[in-house]
Amino acid sequence: MRLINTQTQELTEFFHNVPPYAILSHTWEKEEVTFQEYVLATGPEARRHTHIRRKAGFSKIIGACQRARHDGLKYLWCDTNCIDKSSSAELSEAINSMYAWYRDSVVCYAFLTDVDGSPGSFEKSRWFTRGWTLQELIAPMKVVFFDARWRVLGDRKDLADAISKRMSWAADRQTSRQEDVAYSLLGIFEINMPLLYGEGNNAFIRLQKEIIRLSDDQSILCWTAGYVTDKLLITLFCDKSRRIHNCSFNVYIHGRRCSGWPELLP
Repeated sequence: MRLINTQTQELTEFFHNVPPYAILSHTWEKEEVTFQEYVLATGPEARRHTHIRRKAGFSKIIGACQRARHDGLKYLWCDTNCIDKSSSAELSEAINSMYAWYRDSVVCYAFLTDVDGSPGSFEKSRWFTRGWTLQELIAPMKVVFFDARWRVLGDRKDLADAISKRMSWAADRQTSRQEDVAYSLLGIFEINMPLLYGEGNNAFIRLQKEIIRLSDDQSILCWTAGYVTDKLLITLFCDKSRRIHNCSFNVYIHGRRCSGWPELLP
């Protein structure tokens, strides 16, 4: 696991004995900083790469580091710059490990760039529509929400009523890549499977097959569809998460069986 030193901004890789760390939850914007860019911007020739440090994504990381230091934490994890996405092996390992990384964090900072403090802006945040942020909400023991200026909005329990109005299970959530609708649920269902970008909706079918293989809960087959094709009749599996509205999955979160929202709050 690669972590950011919140004091020096350097990246350090840990294979064992991972130290306490904060973790960032956010939605990707236009000026995110990649692993390669971050190494250049914080390396010995950083002065040659000031254009990277001026990116909004870099400021986001620095803001999270400052908050972690305020909370007495020396390390921070952020998905944009702590994963070398040019390595398919590292990306696959990270996605399969991500739920555990959020679960094991001391605190998760949910940074909502489109929340400015105006009435209703929290409930309308894009953060609630993204596929990956579902596990980032339920996996950590503590989640603290921040607006675009890093002002504290409250923690998960403080904002439970507002969150419940915006939260759905996997249905209607969006991801940049079609396969990530399934991959973003791997940790929630404690599934480990290879990533095959390019397989399209088959990723969601593979996920369901793995759930059936490892669990005796057949409720996953109780989905509803606006239309039924021969293929779906043959497979019995739902090909898209947005069709699962009337289905009740049994998931274990922090040792408790949860079948839906708002049960997911620890």
